[in-house]
Amino acid sequence: MSAAMMLSIRWLCCVLLMLGAPARADTLADIETLHKQGQTEQALQQADAAIAQQPRAAQIRFLKGVMLGDVGRNGEAIEVYVSLTQDFPELADPYNNLAVLYAADGHLDAALQALQQALRNDPKHLQARENLGDVYLALAVRAWTAAEVQSKGEDAKLLRKLKQAETIVPKSVQQGSLRKRR
Repeated sequence: MSAAMMLSIRWLCCVLLMLGAPARADTLADIETLHKQGQTEQALQQADAAIAQQPRAAQIRFLKGVMLGDVGRNGEAIEVYVSLTQDFPELADPYNNLAVLYAADGHLDAALQALQQALRNDPKHLQARENLGDVYLALAVRAWTAAEVQSKGEDAKLLRKLKQAETIVPKSVQQGSLRKRR
């Protein structure tokens, strides 16, 4: 194949990609609008249709995960984020949101691993860093609570740490509402 033909093929591919991008952006915007208007089921249907046409549409898949989590379908949201981490292991946001869902289910160790991966992918990811701090505090409370049980409430220093930590640890960690990326 000649160099001119290769250049023509590359140029055609670039043009096709550029023409496809606005449609995907419009689709994403339409889905987001429906969700914000409270029409999440319709938004999810549109997301599924768009994903069927473009299975690697990471932004639409990510938004689907957000929407599923927002309506309490955490198991399905976890599946979406796990799939995104497999297809796009370099992205940080799916790991962050996966950690949020794991923490909501009380799986702090899994949340910790997901947040550590998010930060390996993007060391400046503010929400993942904040969530990591919350998970570390929740893990500390868990460890100190176990130690307090063993000491039968007789270790004043441990009790003081535990009470201080419980005032710092956001109830959101215990109730599963770390900050998701939207």
